Amino acid sequence: MNAEAAGRVGETVLDVRDLAKHYPLTRGVVLRKQVGSVKAVDTVSFALRKGETLGIVGESGCGKSTVAKLLVGLEKPSGGQILYRGEDITRLSGRALKAVRRNIQMVFQDPYTSLNPRMTVGDIIGEPYDIHPEVAPKGDRRRKVQELLDVVGLNPEYINRYPHQFSGGQRQRIGIARGLALRPEVIVADEPVSALDVSVQAQVVNLLERLQDEFDLSYVFIAHDLSVVRHISDRVAVMYLGRFAEVGTEDEIYGHPTHPYTQALLSAVPVPDPEARDRRDRILLSGDVPSPADPPSGCRFRTRCWKARERCALEVPPLDVPEGFEGVAGPARHASACHFAEERQVVPGG
Repeated sequence: MNAEAAGRVGETVLDVRDLAKHYPLTRGVVLRKQVGSVKAVDTVSFALRKGETLGIVGESGCGKSTVAKLLVGLEKPSGGQILYRGEDITRLSGRALKAVRRNIQMVFQDPYTSLNPRMTVGDIIGEPYDIHPEVAPKGDRRRKVQELLDVVGLNPEYINRYPHQFSGGQRQRIGIARGLALRPEVIVADEPVSALDVSVQAQVVNLLERLQDEFDLSYVFIAHDLSVVRHISDRVAVMYLGRFAEVGTEDEIYGHPTHPYTQALLSAVPVPDPEARDRRDRILLSGDVPSPADPPSGCRFRTRCWKARERCALEVPPLDVPEGFEGVAGPARHASACHFAEERQVVPGG
């Protein structure tokens, strides 16, 4: 973590412990019988500190978006805890849950489908005030909405326009403004730039960084683009088949990856320099990603891992600090879920 990031990071605001989401698999038409479950998220734990950005990265289908939905209450967890400032919000309901939800908001992936085409921009951004009228009296809502438009870089006079009158990048700014309406402490951004052009992605990422400083926000930033995650994140969690494979600071993950899956992902990142690209060893994984309905025993990555041994099939590797890679204690530690993470990278066939 760089000095600037370390200076703004404070106390823990979100503490996730052994979070799980299992979807039942059923058989039959009339008498439906559960025959299994899809373990979309399986015992995920992390801490998010004030002013920090935690990036979650992984392949499609690894459970990243399910984590996002669990954090904001769009899905109910099958197990585990989500503690916001020490209070387990998974046990709350009614007014208590509604009050906490003000502080954890979401920016959705696709700005083309997350905005109601029949509502004006003013109604879309102002809708949170209908649910939480104590935040903005009716007579003051138009001014607040226009202020939010200005904050995200849009003309306040656009308040009466509809989503179809905006570009993709502008729509995502509208979605960000809606997320800011209640002045939350945590924003969960679920692939917020993946549906945008590359040039627009940079503008939106820069906007998110500016808003973080301006409003003292904490982000859970979910993406599959490793370059975007590296640019915005203080810490990075690499996810594979419902679990975290490795967690560390941006420098640790990108400079000294210890888990074979992380090493394989980083070896596939495009490099613009031809000489650097030729010197780099590309790791090609064998096989396909196993089904979350029937994950491998022990280490879930073992069926594609060149380091796999008998122990990997028998024991689930804990997400822990490998010997020789001890980092900062606590939530910033560099942890890897690999029995042989202390071994330096060995390229298959090399």
